[in-house]
Amino acid sequence: MKQIKFLMLAMLTVVGSALFTACDSDDDNKSTQSNYDRYQQAVNQTVNAQKKSDKVILLVAFGSTWEQAYDTFDKVVDDYKAQFGGWDVYLSFSSAICINNARAGENVEPKDYYDPEHWLTAIGLAGYKQVVVQSLQVIPGEEYRRVRDSYVKDFMNNRNGDFTDAYMKSLDRQVVVGTPLMAEESDAKTLATTLNNEADVKAAVAQGIVAFMGHGNPEGYDYYGGNVRYLQLENYLRDINTNYYVGTVDMEDTYVDNVLEHVAGGDFDIAVGDVTVSMSYAANGAKKAQLYPLMSIAGDHAHNDMADPDDDESWFSMFNAAGIETAAYETNYTEACWKKYKSGEEYIPGLAERSAVRKLWMNHTREAIAKLGTDEALSTPTTAAE
Repeated sequence: MKQIKFLMLAMLTVVGSALFTACDSDDDNKSTQSNYDRYQQAVNQTVNAQKKSDKVILLVAFGSTWEQAYDTFDKVVDDYKAQFGGWDVYLSFSSAICINNARAGENVEPKDYYDPEHWLTAIGLAGYKQVVVQSLQVIPGEEYRRVRDSYVKDFMNNRNGDFTDAYMKSLDRQVVVGTPLMAEESDAKTLATTLNNEADVKAAVAQGIVAFMGHGNPEGYDYYGGNVRYLQLENYLRDINTNYYVGTVDMEDTYVDNVLEHVAGGDFDIAVGDVTVSMSYAANGAKKAQLYPLMSIAGDHAHNDMADPDDDESWFSMFNAAGIETAAYETNYTEACWKKYKSGEEYIPGLAERSAVRKLWMNHTREAIAKLGTDEALSTPTTAAE
């Protein structure tokens, strides 16, 4: 009997040791798995769980860490799902900083977003037959360049060898990139009309100055000459009403102090890459101004660079210091921000919160879809030099 008990104890010890070792092995695998692989696994699982079609639209935004921005992206995705029946729709962030800070819960509860490379890999592994990558950028700048000439090009070149040759051949003329909001000058004209038709904008410009804050590309990063779209948009807006102004946070000669100089009136030479554009402004005697972000969402730039009352260099502060009673959203001109978002954070609407503007992006997606299966389809993206 003692022998039997001994043997049983020995067996239990061996089994327990094996189980312990197996658990240790799993833990080791988890600890040695790279973040890149863990993120890829998460995106793969999402795509596998949500895949309903062989056609997919991947929306690519720069990203944000503000709650209303997250809700805005949800609105965009919902609109796309409603308008593009038969297409699966996913959203990605191109900014690693935004992805990491959102995951860390910078402003609200942590939330996971992933970059276009992970999404495109998952899309390929899931066997999608038609792929549209839609840029949610405003101009064809640095971020759009990365989307088109890095993420999509790497996907089409099967950079990591994730896909079979047969699958890659099947994608010939079946992958295309939808262009940004103001890809062409004609888009700037359309956006000007669309913004002027918005009830709040129309009411504000009737009372005084309306200044839009775009992002812009810094000197040396003006890919495709995208910065000129801000000047074109301003011209088209001012053809409607000379109370309109457009400035940026990164484009030379269009900073907030430049905008205030334009309000004061005069002739100005504005550098756009290697080209200088001459602009003429009559003095504007308006005593009130309304500020709006000219970005897809209202994020750090809108809340801080544009509307922060505690920053002497914010647009809000500088306009008010110039003697112009200035608002950042509503029109009672009493505070920096007049409307509270559900989280209690100051609320400012971005472009993609406007349904009429979302429709403009969707028009670009329709144009992209029309190219699928044709010689215009983006099977091999052009380079930045082209």
